[in-house]
Amino acid sequence: MKGARDPKAPVLQEQLRTPVDGEYDVIVAGGGASGLIAAVAAARAGARTLLLEHAGCLGGTGTYAMVAQWLGFYNGDTRVVGGLPLELTRRVQALGGSDGFARYVLAEASARPIPLVNFPFNPEVVKIACDRFARDAGVHVRLHSRVVAPVMDGPAVRGVVVEDVGGRRAFLSRVVVDATGDAIVGAASGAAFEGGEEELRRRRQPCTLVFRLSNVDVARFRALPREEKRALALEGVDAGRIFWESLSFCSTPGNTDAICLMSRIPGIDALDAVDLGRAEMEGRAQVHSIVDFLRERVPGFERSTLASIAAHVGVRETRRIRGRHALTEADIVGGRRFADAIALGAGPMDLHEAGGTGISLWMPEHAFEIPLACLLPEATPGLVVTGRAISATRSANGGSRHMGTAMALGEASGVLAAAAAQQGVEAAQIDAEQVRATLRRHGALVALEDLQPERSNETTALNA
Repeated sequence: MKGARDPKAPVLQEQLRTPVDGEYDVIVAGGGASGLIAAVAAARAGARTLLLEHAGCLGGTGTYAMVAQWLGFYNGDTRVVGGLPLELTRRVQALGGSDGFARYVLAEASARPIPLVNFPFNPEVVKIACDRFARDAGVHVRLHSRVVAPVMDGPAVRGVVVEDVGGRRAFLSRVVVDATGDAIVGAASGAAFEGGEEELRRRRQPCTLVFRLSNVDVARFRALPREEKRALALEGVDAGRIFWESLSFCSTPGNTDAICLMSRIPGIDALDAVDLGRAEMEGRAQVHSIVDFLRERVPGFERSTLASIAAHVGVRETRRIRGRHALTEADIVGGRRFADAIALGAGPMDLHEAGGTGISLWMPEHAFEIPLACLLPEATPGLVVTGRAISATRSANGGSRHMGTAMALGEASGVLAAAAAQQGVEAAQIDAEQVRATLRRHGALVALEDLQPERSNETTALNA
């Protein structure tokens, strides 16, 4: 594995004295979409909550990686996510960061585009909305704080160690929610996980470095026949000037810019810092090539200018915790019901070809239930996992990792963690029905019977 330590290399022996800087009911490691919602849910439930994030903003992939749309709120015309995630969309819209839910064609120049409903937004406004959301709930937020180790009491997780510009420090808690996306706390605590197999490291789904163009005639591009878009995409791929079979982008309010998901960096193990650095440098080289191609060949982009490149490459898969239930593709397709369902997924099922330019992309016919057991590691007390690292097979993860779904999982994890901390028991001892009842009181949709079709009154046809 690239970046792995040479077993024959010398080892520096250290004796560390790490100060404990605070004690909390709940610590949430990771301030992305899922972690933010988890922290707000725990704090609103009355738990003293600390949210730790290594970047300089909250929002994760949607902000510092600039993937400027939330998917997973809708399956077809049926909204499947409510509660705190829906409240956050309304806050973003009230700040002028989005025009609201919209009809959108995902991967419109690919072989099998998917019409769906998304929530496009301006990532800069979402940063502000996330700050206010956490502050208003009373969450203690520490940015620029990288979680490097769990604090263990035997087999139980009882806090985390972080490193920041001021040094190394620890925080203690009754429950830790791992929302890192990479299961950093879970893996370091000894919890079993999938996705770390040596043979998989070079076959992970490719990374994407998002970039933003200004001065784009979005309407002109959207009006092109799909066949013309497809031909342009294939031309660019064949010429080695673009890197997968799509011309995928969304726009902020005003429709004069394009936030582009057009790069594709294969062969990256995002658990390896050397690989991550290579991905971002290669991604920037791809962006330069893509921008030139768009200006020269794609109607609507002739006068576009490069406005920004995301601060972090987008990562689709790393570790997945081995939980008390692993969500499977059969669960999703078969509409399996769970007595402990705490969130609904919408899809799409989204698996990018590891070494090529294609994508497996399809929409489940119906929303699907995700059980509480997917958030609970097999045998690690004190730990709850949320977001893309929940217990799921690789194919099921392709449908459950979208940010809208991750937010719904985050709300459930925060409610669960707060209940466990306040009752002085382990999360696995909390009755799932208690979590479900709390979520429903707050407007969350936890099971299929909660669904009500919501049609054009919530969505606007923009580029259907």
